[in-house]
Amino acid sequence: MLIGELADVAGLTSQAVRFYERKGLLPDAERRANGYRTYDESTLARLRFIGAAQVAGLTLSEIHNIIDLRDAGTVPCTHVIGLIDTKIADVAARIKHLAALQAELEALREHSRLLDPADCQGDDICHILTSTNPATRSAATGALRDR
Repeated sequence: MLIGELADVAGLTSQAVRFYERKGLLPDAERRANGYRTYDESTLARLRFIGAAQVAGLTLSEIHNIIDLRDAGTVPCTHVIGLIDTKIADVAARIKHLAALQAELEALREHSRLLDPADCQGDDICHILTSTNPATRSAATGALRDR
């Protein structure tokens, strides 16, 4: 296959295929006498793997490491399970952070219903965010600042 054909079948652009080549995720393409790159089914399979790995949240660096393991003759399944476990922990931490943020935003919204916009004066840009309300000064406030 030529690069355009490969890209079409893989649902990518030719630029994406070249990018993956530059990053070392794909082997160097063979060249025809006219200099055109040609690809076989193994390159298509690798592109499909890259896409599936990205959908699973793996970075290009992590994907590269998996491919390197496979290219070295090692079955990378144990390594992939470790990466997946790490991703699950990361997602759980993000969910916890987002839940705290949601609680903080809901508290701010509730507090805003008690405020009068006419009370915003002077240097106070918007007192919804700056007025003191114990409900909005929870641990979630720290989560907001950490963002």
